[in-house]
Amino acid sequence: MMGSALAFPARENGNEVRLVGTPLDREIIDACKATGQHPKFDRPFPEGIEYYQFEQWKEAVRDVDFVIGGVSSFGVDWFLENVLSELDPSVPVLSVTKGLIDLEDGTLFSYPDYWEDGLRKKGIQRTVNAIGGPCTSYELVFHDQTEVAFCGRETAQIRMMKEAMQTSYYHISLTNDVIGLESAVALKNGYALAIAMTIGLVNRHHGPDAGLHFNSQAAAFYQGVKEMRLLLEMQGASRDCENIGIGDLYVTVYGGRTRKVGILLGEGKTCEEALEILSGVTLESLVVSRRVHRAVVRKAGLGKLDLADFPMLCHAADVLDNGKDAELPWDEFTFDETE
Repeated sequence: MMGSALAFPARENGNEVRLVGTPLDREIIDACKATGQHPKFDRPFPEGIEYYQFEQWKEAVRDVDFVIGGVSSFGVDWFLENVLSELDPSVPVLSVTKGLIDLEDGTLFSYPDYWEDGLRKKGIQRTVNAIGGPCTSYELVFHDQTEVAFCGRETAQIRMMKEAMQTSYYHISLTNDVIGLESAVALKNGYALAIAMTIGLVNRHHGPDAGLHFNSQAAAFYQGVKEMRLLLEMQGASRDCENIGIGDLYVTVYGGRTRKVGILLGEGKTCEEALEILSGVTLESLVVSRRVHRAVVRKAGLGKLDLADFPMLCHAADVLDNGKDAELPWDEFTFDETE
């Protein structure tokens, strides 16, 4: 959906835009051809966009300035094997996929790094750029004012992409800090999941008509930011990338798929029950929560960090995989700096 949403600023900025579906998107592309509108968006695409099924992707990328990849984290390896490995290495790539790969020693690897490493093993040299920041697809389509960042090691490429994509409502910062930005916007998914549990907990304890209560959300938000900052320092992220991650955390708590699953868990549903209720919804927050938790446990085992500094992350992992009740360990979030 984010890849499709980006067709709006791209086309409205005067570019020729070709939208290509994965093999799972056949019905969506057929609908776009028939109606000029994505089935999940409430307004039509700008005039002039062309639509292609996946079998036509090589035709669609002929003579393009750059390619935007919008697969989910579940399609990372598929994108590597079926697109990046076949795409002309001279064609720049910009990814909207958010996530991290955890290695055996607890290192957290960004998707651009993962793709570049996989391509090097095939003898292909390519840098992959990425987008990060507080942006939901449906609000981008609505033209709500949106601030994001493009990251990449080749400055000329991301400057070219900014020139092509920036509009009066889509504003773009630039950074060479790929691991910092990618870590920030991936980590927020796991922490937004835990923060959203507080909404479900209010529903469970006080009924669905109790309304929103912000003390508990704010307390969980504070702890989420605290743990995110520790992890981002470990990743060597710049302060600007940290701040973008916090902005992304805010928007993710207040809308979208991660909020829905967090509320269900807070209401007392098991992870399996929540997945059944949200059948067909891509839940990247579950992937990043588990991967980051594994990485932190490994680093703690190597004496590189203190697991006690990450009570919210550990709690979310226990809720997802060990059947623990979602009630947050509030007292573990407090601190005492007195002498």
